[in-house]
Amino acid sequence: MSHSKNYPPSWFSVGMDAWALAAESNMVIAMRMGALAFGGPSAVKEAERMVSEKLSASLALGADLVSGKLGSSPEQIMSSSIAHYSQAVTANRKRLGW
Repeated sequence: MSHSKNYPPSWFSVGMDAWALAAESNMVIAMRMGALAFGGPSAVKEAERMVSEKLSASLALGADLVSGKLGSSPEQIMSSSIAHYSQAVTANRKRLGW
């Protein structure tokens, strides 16, 4: 994300990373809505994938939170959480063709 590994993230960098995640997420949502609107077997597969990915990402994030992998400060936890979801969103954007 946007902060240096040598310094803890600032709330400003956390906010900017959250904004970037929201913008990229909106692109993925729009692409997925288009795929779902066509219907058919590929739409069913995409819908199943969406639910499966969301469940997996949520469970993995929860496990990282309770194990302390996300950090110890609120800023570190937020930054790590955003980075966790950003990886999945970026992968989906690339897979869906943008």
